[in-house]
Amino acid sequence: MGGPQELLAIKSTKMAILLKKNSKDDISEVLRHITSAPEIFELLVQFCCGGEIHISPDNIISLTYLANLLEMTETHSKNNLLSKVLTFFEQRVLSHWNETIKALRSIDNLQQTKEIGLFDACLASIVEKVKLNPRLLGEPLNTSDRSEADDNAYRPNARRKLFVLDWESEDLTTLCIQLYEPIVHELNACGVPHEYVTASLVKYVEKWVLPACEKKSIFKRNNPREVIEAVERLLSHENRVFPCSLLVGMLRFSILLGATSDCTNGLEERIGQQLEHATVNDLILIPRQGNVEEEAQFNVDCLRRILKSFYRNYNSSEESGLLTVAELMEEFLAEISSNLEMRPRSFISLAELTMASSFGIKRNCDGIYRALDIYLDKHRDMTESEREEVCQVLDCQKISPEALEHAAKNERLPLRVVVQVLFVGQLHLQEKMTTEIQAIDQKLREDQDVGSGHEVEENEVEIVNKKVSELERESHSLRKEIEKCHNARKEKVSVWGRMKRKFGCISSIHELNSRVNKKKVHP
Repeated sequence: MGGPQELLAIKSTKMAILLKKNSKDDISEVLRHITSAPEIFELLVQFCCGGEIHISPDNIISLTYLANLLEMTETHSKNNLLSKVLTFFEQRVLSHWNETIKALRSIDNLQQTKEIGLFDACLASIVEKVKLNPRLLGEPLNTSDRSEADDNAYRPNARRKLFVLDWESEDLTTLCIQLYEPIVHELNACGVPHEYVTASLVKYVEKWVLPACEKKSIFKRNNPREVIEAVERLLSHENRVFPCSLLVGMLRFSILLGATSDCTNGLEERIGQQLEHATVNDLILIPRQGNVEEEAQFNVDCLRRILKSFYRNYNSSEESGLLTVAELMEEFLAEISSNLEMRPRSFISLAELTMASSFGIKRNCDGIYRALDIYLDKHRDMTESEREEVCQVLDCQKISPEALEHAAKNERLPLRVVVQVLFVGQLHLQEKMTTEIQAIDQKLREDQDVGSGHEVEENEVEIVNKKVSELERESHSLRKEIEKCHNARKEKVSVWGRMKRKFGCISSIHELNSRVNKKKVHP
């Protein structure tokens, strides 16, 4: 029967020519290029011996490549292998979704597959089928609980259940990233609805990135870093359906795995575009700066860039999104304040960033005070100067009266801050009194306009004078108390209580304590 070379020459034009020339070096070179699996080469030899071979989607790519490389054409031998595999590929593979995916999954050398046109043929087949039935990519994400920022967002329809296919289709996400990326890129270019493409991208990240990174291993067919970089490139900037939590997870691993700056910057930009949908747990996942083993310092610069992206892209006329992000930052600050490894400079940076997120919004900053109180409680080993430095982030003018009342008797606050709290409390009382006086004055003017009696006017003036004198006495008394406040820890509650009682805001210390306990300003 002859050796392998003679057998190949029966069906191969190239091998027959080389044998005729007796060019052993060239024959060795050709055989060296046959890198297919042994079982594929065995099928080839079996075919040359005249036997029937089993062609399937799993071996069609390799068989076609070998038949093309060896020039196993009809001109050399009738019913040759190249004609058989191309017919099978066209009729049995390209016409079916599942078989096309299986054939792609069997590719070992993408460049060789592209050279003979098989990959482009599979790509065209997949795009055509997805355009007819986008559900082949997966069910779109449920976005009914999201904002109306995207009017074209997918809304689930109960009727869709009636059309569930009775067979399980092969999934694009089973392909390696070198195959998956160009396919999705073409789907985007052909206008396939982005919610379906996004559904596929989400599944791909969940399949190839998260498990591999969490187990600190890399799958044989896919490198998680390459997957993250590719998926980031595939996401359109107009597409805001991709889950924010998954974007944060990708950002976290992109930093840990050393992804390109273009990738990390792109992820930060995308997170910022939908930051109002993020949660505290999402922000906590953002990697910390430096060596985590040395010190757990949070990535302030990364958060700052994300916030900048949010404000740069926020174009709604309503403040709801701005309020949501401001509250999110305060909750995040309060959550991480209990971290025993957080140094004062990190807390200050994050607190300043949180304060900036409320800029221009009419709301109090009680969340900052709450986070500060937690931080002081969990870091009692700080020096007095460090505590005072940390407390500089607190703007007493922007916290509510209830929070001021709590702060006035908060033993964790430095003495200087307590004095400032008492002073701000006095200013609030003065403003309140001024408002009352203006209201009485307005009433007097109205009474005069309608001709009210002098007796009513004298009573009103007497009330005004009495309240003004009372305010002056209380202010003078408070200034003396502040000057003598060397031992203010024991006196500040009584001073504050007297102020409240003098102006009729509270009747007793017992009532003051009851109100503070009921309002639960501090958790």
